[in-house]
Amino acid sequence: MRVIAGKFGSRSLKGPRGQAMRPTSDRLRETLFNILGAAIENSVFVDAYAGTGAVGIEALSRGAKRAVFIEKHRTAVALIRKNLDVLGIKQDAEVLPTDAVKGLAWLANEGTRADFIFLDPPYADVTEYARVLEFLGKLSLLAPGGRVIVEHE
Repeated sequence: MRVIAGKFGSRSLKGPRGQAMRPTSDRLRETLFNILGAAIENSVFVDAYAGTGAVGIEALSRGAKRAVFIEKHRTAVALIRKNLDVLGIKQDAEVLPTDAVKGLAWLANEGTRADFIFLDPPYADVTEYARVLEFLGKLSLLAPGGRVIVEHE
């Protein structure tokens, strides 16, 4: 697994051991960020269900001014922090070690306005998609023109 392009392009990222996590593939990240293009520059990017942090790190690599990683599993939180440390990303990244809904609520309450919210819940947990999207509909978290991106099976 690697960062595709930008400031950290071609740098390796630590991946999960075993099959407990399903990182977003390099190919999908490349396609996603090619579509988003220059809109990533100076954006606030939220990577919910962040896993390895690869999607949010890609956003930072391509010029996002801030990335927030929301992840509730301790092993994944440690992996995100390790990837951020390896790349020397200190100040533009924030890791929230909590449930996605709680993390999104916290961001909204602190006044964050996200340009992009990337959601990648476990594929098998169909109810989680509905839960988080319904919750997002009640928040004032998206900036005007902001986008919610959902990865699914």
